[in-house]
Amino acid sequence: MVRVPDWARESRALWQYTGERRPDFAVAPAAGQESVWDYPRPPAVVSEPRELRVAARGQEIARTTRGVRVLETASPPTFYLPPEDVRMDALVPAPGASRCEWKGEARYWTLSLGPLRIEQAAWSYPAPFPGFEAIRDWLAFYPGKLECWVGGERATPQPGGLYGGWVTTELVGPWKGGPGTGAW
Repeated sequence: MVRVPDWARESRALWQYTGERRPDFAVAPAAGQESVWDYPRPPAVVSEPRELRVAARGQEIARTTRGVRVLETASPPTFYLPPEDVRMDALVPAPGASRCEWKGEARYWTLSLGPLRIEQAAWSYPAPFPGFEAIRDWLAFYPGKLECWVGGERATPQPGGLYGGWVTTELVGPWKGGPGTGAW
């Protein structure tokens, strides 16, 4: 089992919002909508029955109805797809890594399809922290670099470039990623 290191425990303790109370500046959801402020912290891993699709300039990279979404306070969902439903032949390991206090250390993947190359288009967690074993080696894709769909709706990227949330019309925020939102 992967042990949660001190840096992650210390970072977890800093979060002010945990999904228990929606802040005054949060938008109230209408019928059929979700507020990202109602998502929990620590994040929840939830099965996603809708079809998820990922493409690059019209070339399909992934398609599944077996995905999951990770729901974390103040962020649009991040969708993870099983590697069996991803064209792994189109992905090559990319340099660099990042750390999440909840999920662990992420590795990056570059999309490489003939002349088309998109650096760090996806990421995965080869050794996730306890509670996130369900996404071990599953792939998440940046909707700012690729075409990503939930059901029939094309997702837009979460602002800021760092996060990989998929923004759809069913969500209300505001969500982190823009200026001044780092402590959310």
